[in-house]
Amino acid sequence: MLTEKLEQLKALFREMEQALIAYSGGVDSTLVAKIAYDVLGDRALAVTAVSPSLLPEELEDAKIQAATIGIRHKIVQTHEMDNPNYTSNPVNRCYFCKSELHDTLKPLAGELGYPYVVDGVNADDLHDYRPGIQAAKERGARSPLAEVSVTKLEIRQLSQQLGLPWWDKPAQPCLSSRFPYGEEITIAKLQRVGRAEIYLRKLGFENLRVRSEGETARIELPPAQIKDFVITVDLPSVVSAFQEFGFIYVTLDLEGYRSGKLNQVLNQQSLSLQP
Repeated sequence: MLTEKLEQLKALFREMEQALIAYSGGVDSTLVAKIAYDVLGDRALAVTAVSPSLLPEELEDAKIQAATIGIRHKIVQTHEMDNPNYTSNPVNRCYFCKSELHDTLKPLAGELGYPYVVDGVNADDLHDYRPGIQAAKERGARSPLAEVSVTKLEIRQLSQQLGLPWWDKPAQPCLSSRFPYGEEITIAKLQRVGRAEIYLRKLGFENLRVRSEGETARIELPPAQIKDFVITVDLPSVVSAFQEFGFIYVTLDLEGYRSGKLNQVLNQQSLSLQP
């Protein structure tokens, strides 16, 4: 089944003949870039969009990964922070982010002679609240992984099968996803969240989130790591570091890390509206 899906992905790129990949450096878009390069060679181009919502470390990872694959790699700037529809952080914030991204990539692709812009949206993404997917579709982007019904688990399996050393890399969505809907997003807030997460990763905790709610940082770790964190980490040092980053209060989420946790408020709102 997995081999069949890989062949279907290769067939899609052979049909495209040339493709520009919206490449964040995450495991999804990196697999797309790898397969595109294997099929198209120099007729594939990976493009990474840089803005305050992307950690500098993630950009460096993207550069290293692209170089390892061998695919040509270009960096562009996006300016979603200039759009109040984005910074006001409505529930469809992601729509405005992806609109800015694809309004940047689509003309670039046309200018460089690429008939297709493709992204790393996968089959699982279609079952979550992802307003950015609609923005990409409206601008003609294609999602090969979703078209072939490749799940997140299968992405990791294919990445490992193809020898990509970052096959188990934790998901790292944009930093704006750390804020509850309705809380204004600023560059300063993005930077303090980014610095806080980098600090915790250097302590050995890779798969985590630092949620920002007003002046409070809420640390989310996998449930199995919470006890180890409390016992082994110098908690006063963590508090001191976070306060230097700009937070006043520092808390630990006892439920633990769960992807898309801030979307649960949308589910609760939907339930409250039901008769």
